[in-house]
Amino acid sequence: MSVTADSIPVAYTPTGGWKDMPAPFLAACTEPIVDGAPDMRGTWKVVSIEVGGIEDPNHRAIGLTQRIEQAGNRVIITASGATASGIVHDMRCDGTEENGVHDVAEFDLTTPITVVASFEDGVHVLRPVGVPIEVTRRIDGDQLVWTYLGFTARLNRIEM
Repeated sequence: MSVTADSIPVAYTPTGGWKDMPAPFLAACTEPIVDGAPDMRGTWKVVSIEVGGIEDPNHRAIGLTQRIEQAGNRVIITASGATASGIVHDMRCDGTEENGVHDVAEFDLTTPITVVASFEDGVHVLRPVGVPIEVTRRIDGDQLVWTYLGFTARLNRIEM
């Protein structure tokens, strides 16, 4: 039986964030990821951070994890936060505000965010609405490279 990404409800960050990582949301999904999407599936751990081109071995993001699920053009990122709680950001990577992330920001787990998501030249691109920044994820060899507010992180896959 085929289970599509559309048949699984949208996931959101629980009030106050999660303390124990929730079970995978797309585990039953059989839909393949779309052509042109980087295959970022798995659980990743931040192993190095560069700020301004200089490695920062004491950065607060070292050791954080991100579980990335993909099906069709849907991506769900369940991530540990720099605070004690984590977030769940569920999106369609179709370049629309309507199907992007509608959740809360990691920094306080209450500020609403809307983020447009797309796949561009093999890169997962996030553009928060009303904020002039881009957040990207791409595969480089065996690592995931995540660019975020002022830093570039390299993550190793710790689980498929």
